[in-house]
Amino acid sequence: MKRVGVEGTLSDVKGALQDKGYEVIELKQEEDLGDCGCCVISGQDKDVMGMATTNYTGSVINAHGMNAEEICQQVDEKMA
Repeated sequence: MKRVGVEGTLSDVKGALQDKGYEVIELKQEEDLGDCGCCVISGQDKDVMGMATTNYTGSVINAHGMNAEEICQQVDEKMA
Protein backbone atom coordinates (compact mmCIF):
# COMPACT_ATOMS: atom_id res chain seq x y z
CA MET A 1 0.00 0.00 0.00
CA LYS A 2 1.18 3.50 -0.76
CA ARG A 3 1.75 5.73 2.28
CA VAL A 4 1.10 9.47 2.18
CA GLY A 5 1.73 11.88 5.03
CA VAL A 6 -0.87 14.64 5.34
CA GLU A 7 -0.81 17.70 7.59
CA GLY A 8 -3.60 17.47 10.17
CA THR A 9 -5.51 20.54 8.97
CA LEU A 10 -6.19 18.89 5.59
CA SER A 11 -8.96 16.50 6.64
CA ASP A 12 -10.74 16.70 3.26
CA VAL A 13 -7.51 15.69 1.51
CA LYS A 14 -6.98 12.85 3.98
CA GLY A 15 -10.44 11.45 3.23
CA ALA A 16 -10.04 11.81 -0.53
CA LEU A 17 -6.70 9.99 -0.51
CA GLN A 18 -8.09 7.19 1.66
CA ASP A 19 -10.97 6.82 -0.80
CA LYS A 20 -8.36 6.32 -3.54
CA GLY A 21 -6.71 3.51 -1.57
CA TYR A 22 -3.78 5.35 0.01
CA GLU A 23 -2.67 4.73 3.58
CA VAL A 24 -2.69 8.21 5.13
CA ILE A 25 -0.49 9.17 8.08
CA GLU A 26 -1.22 12.43 9.91
CA LEU A 27 1.94 14.53 10.15
CA LYS A 28 2.56 15.77 13.67
CA GLN A 29 6.32 15.40 13.99
CA GLU A 30 9.29 14.50 11.80
CA GLU A 31 9.17 10.82 12.78
CA ASP A 32 5.69 10.56 11.21
CA LEU A 33 7.26 10.81 7.76
CA GLY A 34 8.62 7.27 8.21
CA ASP A 35 8.30 5.47 4.90
CA CYS A 36 5.84 7.90 3.30
CA GLY A 37 6.44 8.20 -0.41
CA CYS A 38 4.91 11.64 -0.48
CA CYS A 39 3.64 14.25 1.96
CA VAL A 40 1.04 17.00 1.66
CA ILE A 41 1.36 20.24 3.62
CA SER A 42 -1.08 23.13 3.87
CA GLY A 43 1.53 25.71 2.90
CA GLN A 44 0.41 27.99 5.72
CA ASP A 45 3.42 27.20 7.89
CA LYS A 46 6.81 26.87 6.21
CA ASP A 47 8.20 25.17 9.31
CA VAL A 48 5.77 22.23 9.43
CA MET A 49 5.98 20.14 12.60
CA GLY A 50 8.71 22.41 13.97
CA MET A 51 11.20 21.24 11.35
CA ALA A 52 13.32 23.86 9.68
CA THR A 53 15.28 21.14 7.90
CA THR A 54 14.65 17.45 7.43
CA ASN A 55 16.22 14.36 5.93
CA TYR A 56 12.97 13.51 4.12
CA THR A 57 13.69 12.54 0.51
CA GLY A 58 10.14 11.97 -0.79
CA SER A 59 7.97 14.44 -2.68
CA VAL A 60 6.37 17.35 -0.84
CA ILE A 61 3.12 18.80 -2.18
CA ASN A 62 2.11 22.28 -1.06
CA ALA A 63 -1.70 22.23 -0.98
CA HIS A 64 -2.08 26.01 -0.81
CA GLY A 65 -4.65 27.15 -3.39
CA MET A 66 -5.61 23.61 -4.50
CA ASN A 67 -8.73 21.57 -3.83
CA ALA A 68 -8.72 17.93 -2.68
CA GLU A 69 -9.14 16.60 -6.23
CA GLU A 70 -6.17 18.59 -7.54
CA ILE A 71 -4.05 17.40 -4.63
CA CYS A 72 -5.01 13.77 -5.28
CA GLN A 73 -3.93 14.20 -8.90
CA GLN A 74 -0.56 15.55 -7.73
CA VAL A 75 -0.14 12.63 -5.31
CA ASP A 76 -1.02 10.12 -8.07
CA GLU A 77 1.66 11.67 -10.31
CA LYS A 78 4.32 11.65 -7.58
CA MET A 79 3.54 8.11 -6.43
CA ALA A 80 3.35 6.60 -9.94
